[in-house]
Amino acid sequence: MTGTPGPVETAITRKLAGAFAPDQLAVENQSDQHSGPRGRESHFKVVVVSAAFAGQSLVQRHRAVNALLADELQGGVHALSIEALTPEQWQARGGQTLPTPPCLGGSKS
Repeated sequence: MTGTPGPVETAITRKLAGAFAPDQLAVENQSDQHSGPRGRESHFKVVVVSAAFAGQSLVQRHRAVNALLADELQGGVHALSIEALTPEQWQARGGQTLPTPPCLGGSKS
């Protein structure tokens, strides 16, 4: 989604930036790629590159992000794609994010 970030996207960005002091942070509202009314904030992709993830497994990183965003996940965010990387992993990947798979579920309106 383009344009001005909505309140949920803004809250997600603020929380991730405050908790992980990331070297790189991207929060993408992908809600319009899924069925439902336009302008909603229900599907997000986050990319967080932080030294705070050093020594943590992928599961630990995802749990930390999910715990931080628990209010958003209980309040209308239906899907959250997470890429949580250390700066070294980000560099080894060439600063590239993974493609988001297409939506395969839900009713089409």
